Amino acid sequence: MPIRRRRKKVKKCRLCEMKIDYVDYKDVKLLKEFLNEKGKIVPRRISGNCAKHQRMIKIAIKRARQMGLLPYLKQ
Repeated sequence: MPIRRRRKKVKKCRLCEMKIDYVDYKDVKLLKEFLNEKGKIVPRRISGNCAKHQRMIKIAIKRARQMGLLPYLKQ
């Protein structure tokens, strides 16, 4: 009996669909969508972002943390 594997659902990059070409660090509402409940950055395989936008999100979250707009961790 062959083993059936479940096909992974291909996630689309939400930022590509919204046609966003730059992620601003001051847009805290957008950046909070890419943080988990502990305040960590959600990985690409879970969020479904493309590599380009994931890099932009990473840099924007780090800048927002330095400016004090986002917390480093939530306890």
